Amino acid sequence: MVELQATGKAAGGGEAMPLLARLQRGALRAFSARLLHRPWPAGRVPDDLRQRIGERWPGDPKRGAAILSGEIEFAGELIRNPAPAWFPPAASPEWMAAWHGFCWLADLASASDEAREAARALIQSWLEDVAARHPIVSRSDVLASRIFAWITHLDELAGRELDRPLRRAMLASLTVQLRQLARTATWEGGASARLRAAKGLLAGIIALDGSEARIARAARLFERELRQLVLPDGGHRTRNPSAQLETLRDLIDIRAALRAARIGPPAVLTNAIEAMAPILRLFRHGDRRLALFNGSIEEDGVLVDLVLTRSEAKSPAPSQAQHSGFQRLQAGQSLLILDTGEPPPPGFDQDAHAGLLSFELSQGRERIIVNCGGYRGPNPAWRRLARASAAHSVLVAGDTNAVEIQDDGSLGRGPDTVQCERAEEDGHQWLLASHDGYQRRFGLTYSRELYLASDGNDLRGEDKLTGQAGVDFAVRF
Repeated sequence: MVELQATGKAAGGGEAMPLLARLQRGALRAFSARLLHRPWPAGRVPDDLRQRIGERWPGDPKRGAAILSGEIEFAGELIRNPAPAWFPPAASPEWMAAWHGFCWLADLASASDEAREAARALIQSWLEDVAARHPIVSRSDVLASRIFAWITHLDELAGRELDRPLRRAMLASLTVQLRQLARTATWEGGASARLRAAKGLLAGIIALDGSEARIARAARLFERELRQLVLPDGGHRTRNPSAQLETLRDLIDIRAALRAARIGPPAVLTNAIEAMAPILRLFRHGDRRLALFNGSIEEDGVLVDLVLTRSEAKSPAPSQAQHSGFQRLQAGQSLLILDTGEPPPPGFDQDAHAGLLSFELSQGRERIIVNCGGYRGPNPAWRRLARASAAHSVLVAGDTNAVEIQDDGSLGRGPDTVQCERAEEDGHQWLLASHDGYQRRFGLTYSRELYLASDGNDLRGEDKLTGQAGVDFAVRF
């Protein structure tokens, strides 16, 4: 985690005040007087939500308390008392996207009455201070996250009689934001971002508009992106377990919005949820958290459990996912997950790692052999290091990545052939996997063989390089 301390001078020349104190002293003072008379772009503003989306994700009270105290952490980056509140100069784009996406409203809402007051103050401050549109503020996936968060928390945070000015201003702003999202949702960002945009667009239309024609268009948009994102076995095309979790959560939100409008979820949505949930289970260790492949982090085990429960999918974790490229050996208390897949295609490879044939091993709730996982923070050098083959539990030949990571972050040359064979007998399990990612540079083919006994207490492995001699190698666990 990277920690940044925002510094600066208050208007009166003293030291910078804590975030919430500055909000109350500045934006809140003039909010009711000015905001309600601000001209909004043409378009009818609803008096209330047409439809409510009742199914929400619970917040984290500890995280809410931290935000209340001015300690705001996103994407591995902690900023204390950001100044200016919405555009601290040291913040990374990932931090900014999360801050302006407002998914943390659930954390504040779950923490305390004081935290809920802080949530209202932050929304009011945003409405006052973020008039000049910053590129990240108006980015489709950020817009969609904010729209969804405001809709699902509107009654909780602006449902009192004294909150009527805030409620009216939020509805007016939501109307503007929804029209803006409708203009960009179909083309801006990658497939995952467009799916998030489609979620926000669909939920916004259901809650604020109710037009069946617009709902149908938004549904076609998420169906299009869904077909690009999800592989036939239910894996995410990025091959990233964290992306698997995030996309499945988005799909559950889309289904909840449709159910709120009494619209039956289309088969493509239902089938995707049913297929993605077992693959998410495949990635889960005994501690209920996720394995570390292709940019993922462990994630919160409670959230993983909740997503799986709300998916309503009952199928267990498969022993193999051929399209996704993962194998799972499980016996007794031992669990091994092996990466046997080809690198993700262009457009889905910006966070992909060069960890082909790496594996993770856990015993019960204890992790024994792991990869380094995805880097969360503002330093691109560390992100690149975490993606290298050397940051994985795998053999590395010639101190070189098995898959080229290019300067723009995409993947370059990789293996032409990745193969995997699996055998089982009387509960004993074998895997033999290989790739030729070192063939062009060193004339070598790398193979890894693993055996797990039926009681889970005997794990054996063999790494082999076949081809030209004289190349240095290292095996890391």
